[in-house]
Amino acid sequence: MAHFEIHLSDVARGMTFYQGLFGWSFTVMPGGEEIDYHLIDGDQIGDGKDLTGGVMRRMGDAPEAGAPVRGGTMTFEVADCDASYDWALKNGGAEALPPTDYPGIGRCAYVEDGQGNIVGMITPAKGQA
Repeated sequence: MAHFEIHLSDVARGMTFYQGLFGWSFTVMPGGEEIDYHLIDGDQIGDGKDLTGGVMRRMGDAPEAGAPVRGGTMTFEVADCDASYDWALKNGGAEALPPTDYPGIGRCAYVEDGQGNIVGMITPAKGQA
């Protein structure tokens, strides 16, 4: 995956959620002002890195909470899956899949971001990437 986008009904609220969850910062993309498009910069994401991402205003209604996944699901590596999951639930997120161990892979969880997206987080098993 080279680039991903997260569609948000409330871009400011979404950026606050992802800044707290993953430590991302955001910059308005020149030419993207009309759709409230912001480029993401983070530990492994951004200009000059192998992965780039953006957030933008959703062009339609968000799926209802608890609805089946619509679109792709992105999973990001975190230092502590349980801590990130707990943070998400305390800051507007909702459970999609609680932290679960997958032998040889790692500890993984998924949350709804409060805007119709499901995002995953994984702490890889030792010796895994």
